[in-house]
Amino acid sequence: MGAAWYEPLPASDRSFLVFEDQHTHMHLGGITLFEPGPLGLPGGGVAIDRIREHIASRLHLRPRYRQRLASVPIRNRPIWVDDPHFNLSYHVRHAAVPHPGDDVQLKQLCARIVSQQLDRGKPLWEIWVIEGLGGGRFAMLVKTHHCMADGISAFDLFTALVSPTPDDSLDAPAPWTPRPAPGPMRLLADELLRQAGTPFEIASALVNALRDPARGRALVAENLRGLWSTIQNGIRPPSPTPLNGPIGPHRRFDWLTLDLGEVKRVRQRLGGTVNDVVLATVAGAVRTFLRRRGVPSDEIFFRAVVPVSVRSENERGVQNNRVSGWLTELPVDEPDPLRRLERVKEVTTRLKTSKQALGPELLGRAAEWATPGVLTVGVRLTARLHPYNVIVTNVPGPPMPLYLLGARLLGGYPLVPLFENQGIGIALFSYVGQLCWGFNADWDLVPDLGRFVEAVRESFGELTAAADADPIPAAVGG
Repeated sequence: MGAAWYEPLPASDRSFLVFEDQHTHMHLGGITLFEPGPLGLPGGGVAIDRIREHIASRLHLRPRYRQRLASVPIRNRPIWVDDPHFNLSYHVRHAAVPHPGDDVQLKQLCARIVSQQLDRGKPLWEIWVIEGLGGGRFAMLVKTHHCMADGISAFDLFTALVSPTPDDSLDAPAPWTPRPAPGPMRLLADELLRQAGTPFEIASALVNALRDPARGRALVAENLRGLWSTIQNGIRPPSPTPLNGPIGPHRRFDWLTLDLGEVKRVRQRLGGTVNDVVLATVAGAVRTFLRRRGVPSDEIFFRAVVPVSVRSENERGVQNNRVSGWLTELPVDEPDPLRRLERVKEVTTRLKTSKQALGPELLGRAAEWATPGVLTVGVRLTARLHPYNVIVTNVPGPPMPLYLLGARLLGGYPLVPLFENQGIGIALFSYVGQLCWGFNADWDLVPDLGRFVEAVRESFGELTAAADADPIPAAVGG
């Protein structure tokens, strides 16, 4: 038996455990579609055992996926420990739609699966392999709890499973022996020592700042500027809309694929970035959707939170949350698509210079010194304030084809969780010339999710028409 081991969760990861309740499921992930390739079986089946063996051979690259939650006695601070009863078959599940299934049936099945919370007594992830689709295609639905990973690191697991070549060979799984968890007395003693050391950590940070006063002043100014920008943006509450209200446990899931080359052409023609085009598209879609619901959009103040990665290159592969966010006003009151894009560009340019993404990062570092109770109160207060209407997150993917044991990946549609009072979440993933949109929505609050997806398509069509009509190409954004 090896030495006892555990790892405390940082405050950024713990916050997603606090956010979660019976209605707000804090798992992210997405659905990927594959050609059958070597994994296809007669009758539309898929070689599930080979897929399980392949995942088993990659788990040593992501050790968090064989760890479960535990807690420090009395203090109730959550920690990671190895799961001595880890069972891969529990986590890699097999399902099917009636053959030959279509995308509508697949979306319905995915919605039922993402409506189910993950079991906190086990490692917090599931992979559902779904067969029965027309043409022999199969799908893989991934659910990973947000306390384990942000959108970027969740895709690090996916990159461990796929390859840029159609190689269908299997590697032998690496040996693994679960390490024992420490006893309650050691956990409590370590926690008391950690709390006792907090003043020294603060003092050490001050000493380091004093050793280089100019750099220390610059860092303080930059962080405070970001914090003040976050506070300023959050003071004004967004307008209530039909997309915002109490949510239940049941979900709808839909997706859309746009031509990434066409998105880049709009960007090159009209200026800004790909993300600016995405946000302007969402603004136009919300405007159209609300007006079709009979809600005038001219006086609505609509805000999106746009996650921003603060993960450095040397942190890739690290399983934790290294993400902050921009509180971004979307001009849903603007009828002209060109002006919508211009207003989005103005907002994002201002946010880049404001260092707003550093505000939540600074608060997160301060939370590391707080007790679990203080963190819980802070997270729940933030949820009650409802500072935004929607999440829009864009994860860049590879420009080259990927394969799972020789089966070609056709596309991937990401899933972002719904927070309290949030009826829809929008996530995007770029892959081989495609911009793949995933829409997660509350079952009751957004029964017409398909109409929202169609409004996104129409809104982007307005931008492409504007780009075609614009006689002078704009400066290319970053």
